[in-house]
Amino acid sequence: MIGNLTLDQLLVLVTISDTGSFSAAGRKLRRVQSAISQTVATLEAMQGVVLFDRHGHRPQLTESGRVLVNQARQVLASAARFEAVAANTRGGLEPELVLAIDPLVPTTPLIESLRAFSEKFPDLPVSFSTEGLGGSLRRLRSGSAALAICLLLPSVPEDIIAYPLLRIGMCPVVAPLHPLASLKHPATLSDLEPHVQLVLSDPIGLDSPNYGLSSVKLWRFVDLGRRFDFLIAGLGWCRMPEHLVMEHLKAGTLKSIEIQNDPTPRDGLTIYAAHKRDHSLGPAGRWLLDDLQRRLSS
Repeated sequence: MIGNLTLDQLLVLVTISDTGSFSAAGRKLRRVQSAISQTVATLEAMQGVVLFDRHGHRPQLTESGRVLVNQARQVLASAARFEAVAANTRGGLEPELVLAIDPLVPTTPLIESLRAFSEKFPDLPVSFSTEGLGGSLRRLRSGSAALAICLLLPSVPEDIIAYPLLRIGMCPVVAPLHPLASLKHPATLSDLEPHVQLVLSDPIGLDSPNYGLSSVKLWRFVDLGRRFDFLIAGLGWCRMPEHLVMEHLKAGTLKSIEIQNDPTPRDGLTIYAAHKRDHSLGPAGRWLLDDLQRRLSS
C-alpha cells in the first residue's frame, strides 16, 4: 500500500484495460463484477479523478484513465521486480551484480556471456560501467563493484584475486600522414617524445601508475572511441588492441610502427576477471566468471 493506494487496485485497473470490460476483468481475476466496480469506485474517490466514462455500452477509459493505466503498469512491473529480487536473495543469490569493465576488453565475448547471464538470471539486476584504465581496480577497492574485467599492471595486487581470461595483442599505430608513419627504422624514445601520445587513463586516479608512456606530450582519454577518433585524425599515436585495428591496417587508414625496446609484451596484455580477496563472488558472479572462462578457453 502506498498511502491508501494498493497494488490490488492497480491490478484491477490494468486488467479492465486489458480485457475491455469490468465483467471480463472479474472473470480473469475470479471476482464478482460488483467487487471490480467497487474497487474502481474506491480508487477514483481516493485519487479524485474519473478513470472511466460509463455513459456507453462499455466503460471507456478517460484521458486521465489512459495515462494512469500506463503508470499502473510501471508500478506493477516494479513491484514484480522487487519480489523477484527478494526471492533471489532468499535463495542465496546476491541482490545485484555490479561490473566494472576496462575499455580494452573485447566486446564480443562479454556480450555473449551477459546475454546468457540474463537468460539464467532474468530477475537479477546488473549494473555495468566502462572505466578508464585503472578505474575498475579502484571501484573494486571502494566496494562499488563486485567483479572487474580489467588489466592489472604491472602485476596482480595482493588484495585482489584475479583469473586470467585472455591475452590481447597491442599494436602501436598512427594515421598514414603522421610524421611517425614515414620512419624507416624502429622508433626510438627520442623519435616518440616530440609527438602527442594518446593515452587511456583513469579520470579520478590521475596519480595512479602509468605504463608504456614514451612521449612528453600526453593527451588523456577515458573512452576508447574518442581516442580512436583522434588517432584516425592524425593527432597522435598510441597502442591499440590488434583486433580493433586489423581492418584499418589492411585498408591503409592506419599504419603500424615498430618501437625499439617496446615494453609491451610481444604476446600481449592479460585481461583478468578480478574481485577483492576479502569479498568472494556470489553464485551469479561466479556463474558469469565461469561462463567467460569457458567461452574464452574454447
